[in-house]
Amino acid sequence: LAQPAWSGRLRITAKGKIAFIKLEDKTSGELFAQAPVEQFPGIAVESVTDSSRYFVIRIEDGNGRRAFIGVGFVDRGDAFDFNVALQDHFKWVRQQSELARQAENPDQGPKLDLGFKEGQTIKLNIANMKKKEGATGNTRPRPVGLGGLSLLPPPPGGKSSAPVCPSGERPSSLSAPAQLPGTPITDSLLSWPPPAAAPSAAAADAWGDFAKASG
Repeated sequence: LAQPAWSGRLRITAKGKIAFIKLEDKTSGELFAQAPVEQFPGIAVESVTDSSRYFVIRIEDGNGRRAFIGVGFVDRGDAFDFNVALQDHFKWVRQQSELARQAENPDQGPKLDLGFKEGQTIKLNIANMKKKEGATGNTRPRPVGLGGLSLLPPPPGGKSSAPVCPSGERPSSLSAPAQLPGTPITDSLLSWPPPAAAPSAAAADAWGDFAKASG
């Protein structure tokens, strides 16, 4: 590198599967020499054994004449990029060849058979959707109160606040005293059960008429 025969810039280009190492003038860009590379590693590009910055390349003039020259990089990073650029190109070449071979013979690849075999069945279990035929829901009827109105069941562990009369019986009517305007409500309206009243003669007479009824 102290006294090179020629110095300039190096570029790597590709045409199809062949990579070209071009040595160009760093000012005008005029081509000094180029080395076509069909395989890497190969005879067209070889690295020396005692340094990572030096290589031997085989240049061609297009007329069949060839020559081997030594190339060295001042910066070690440039030598690394030169080596990686060639590796990337031929890695792409191998991938393209593999894809072309698979396109020509698609039957050679592994096949995934997702079809049902003869007599094969599947079973699907969907939660909360399966019901037995003729089965009724496990619902409890609400108790029916007076006048056909349904009553809500009492809360668990609680007691009902009002007595419920048995079926067929009706509670005795309450006589609410008339309230005059401006008169406060007395405790007799809120007392339950009402005080027992002595049987009147009219009530005894009514039961006597009921006993005498014919038929």
